[in-house]
Amino acid sequence: MAKKGSDYFGLPYIVSIILAIIPFTAWILGIITRICEGKIVAALLRIIFGCWIIWLVDLILMIARKHILRLINI
Repeated sequence: MAKKGSDYFGLPYIVSIILAIIPFTAWILGIITRICEGKIVAALLRIIFGCWIIWLVDLILMIARKHILRLINI
């Protein structure tokens, strides 16, 4: 069984990867996750640049490190 983590709303790793593979879902969940964490600047940057650049970086880092790496903590 997959271990619960702190990725998308505490969902298991496999579910987070599946949601991250779909660009639109990953983009929306990424924005919501950043807003819930109180990181408004990161959410705004994700809205502006998140279509492909941040989505691809998040996906690669989720697969490589098994969790979402927060590049911007503001």
